[in-house]
Amino acid sequence: MSTAEAPRTMTASPVLELQLDCRSEAVGPARHLAATFLEQMEPATERETKEAVILVVSELVTNAVRHAGGKTCTLRLRAGPESVVVDVGDASPVLPRPRTPDVSGEGGGFGWSMVCRIASSVEIKQELAGKTVTAVIPCQGRDAP
Repeated sequence: MSTAEAPRTMTASPVLELQLDCRSEAVGPARHLAATFLEQMEPATERETKEAVILVVSELVTNAVRHAGGKTCTLRLRAGPESVVVDVGDASPVLPRPRTPDVSGEGGGFGWSMVCRIASSVEIKQELAGKTVTAVIPCQGRDAP
């Protein structure tokens, strides 16, 4: 009798792509759609991974809304057995940069450094009409296939 487990595979669609209006009202729905996407994954995504992905989505979409100046931004999530990849594209060619956090709570400055700490890697790809920020979030508690 074997004690080996069957390979774990994903049964839900491993990609979510959407275009958002670049307005502050877009952040909540982006978080909700990311949570719904992760809840459909098989095997189940661990709570820590879900929270990390939702936080990264929130921060990157917020940065696109606040700093890009475009009418729309894009959100793409890709799930694999070892990581979830978050891509947020916007119309601004200006690269994200760390800022001194405003501890009074009025001016922000926490998001970019938080994304860089949470993600196992962060890349910025400049494009003809802006940029795409890609953050890779490792899956906690998943065995590699």
